[in-house]
Amino acid sequence: MGLPSPSGSEDHFIEVAPGVSIAARHHPLEPDSPMLIHFHGNGEIVSDYDNIAPVFHATGAALFSVDYRGYGKSDGQPTVRALLDDAHVALDFVLKLREERGYTGPLVVMGRSLGSAPAIELASSRGDVLDGLVVESGFAQTPPLLSLFGILPHELGVSTEEGGDNEDKIAQVKTPIFILHAERDEILPLWQGERNFECATCSQKRLVVIPDADHSTIMLFGGALYWKGLADFLAGLR
Repeated sequence: MGLPSPSGSEDHFIEVAPGVSIAARHHPLEPDSPMLIHFHGNGEIVSDYDNIAPVFHATGAALFSVDYRGYGKSDGQPTVRALLDDAHVALDFVLKLREERGYTGPLVVMGRSLGSAPAIELASSRGDVLDGLVVESGFAQTPPLLSLFGILPHELGVSTEEGGDNEDKIAQVKTPIFILHAERDEILPLWQGERNFECATCSQKRLVVIPDADHSTIMLFGGALYWKGLADFLAGLR
């Protein structure tokens, strides 16, 4: 279910359907700081990022981490359709929060692994209110991801028709894009990150490969490549 929010952070519950709310945890910084709406990987929840939030702060960014239905303290059951639809509701919630509190820094959406789907969904369709996209250990094509879990796309209502995959949507993103991928990722091999980079058509894009890291150790082994790279990306959006 997750741990209580640490000092300085705050929990929110975002209604995404009648009687259904998803949990989010906000680690604020300065009003003019960049703000990351973060969608985590499968098997993670927002409280897993409590100890990492200070590192995000060191890059200059506030962190707003979002759970999915059925994860952590969220209601409901997860589906791919809900994963994408709820991301829009979460973005609307953040936009209202920023307006109420006078937050003025760049707004960036970030997705790790499974979270690359809602992040790219928002960046491709709501780019008018976003300033950047960060994809960490993301996938380009959905079927290989689902096959790792023994799931067929139609079982989750996922369409593999043209335009439905991350690689198709990322081509529609106009904001700057920063892609991070582990060299030895065994869950989502490096070619998936390279494919997203190849398909991106925006004028400002960067791919950083973390040597010797795998899917689970990319942040740990990333060092300056990961964290300074993220900090430089965010600084460039100001």
